[in-house]
Amino acid sequence: MTNRHILLVEDNPDDEVLTLRALRKHNTASEISVAHDGVEALDFLFGSGAHEKRDTSTMPSLVLLDLKLPKVDGLEVLRRIRSDERTRLLPVVIFTSSNEEQDILECHSLGANSYIRKPVDFNQLSETLRVIGTYWLTLNLTPKLSNATK
Repeated sequence: MTNRHILLVEDNPDDEVLTLRALRKHNTASEISVAHDGVEALDFLFGSGAHEKRDTSTMPSLVLLDLKLPKVDGLEVLRRIRSDERTRLLPVVIFTSSNEEQDILECHSLGANSYIRKPVDFNQLSETLRVIGTYWLTLNLTPKLSNATK
């Protein structure tokens, strides 16, 4: 896969820095975009708001989505991703600190591809992100979204 673009949706500045450091350490993605809240994530994906000039014919290969977000929470972002033909097949990994059974159940019910609790230790975080990147960006095969919706 030539497109190794990750959309990281993360509102915590410390978690953002650590996640980006780990992703770059393993050369996980060729491009990483960051959205700091649910509205920014949706604007990025659908080419609206501050991202209205973004070419939406090219989608990220993977969305790493936190749940506890300002403006629009991660569950609603996931719901909107899955309800739109342009993004319904987009791989979404919930990457959050929540270990609540209800969150896990609801995310999977809404179509999350995976639910991973963020490790607190940087070495564990780094290894987790290496495995996520290897699986979702190298091993896993996904249809091209532009072709999947025709």
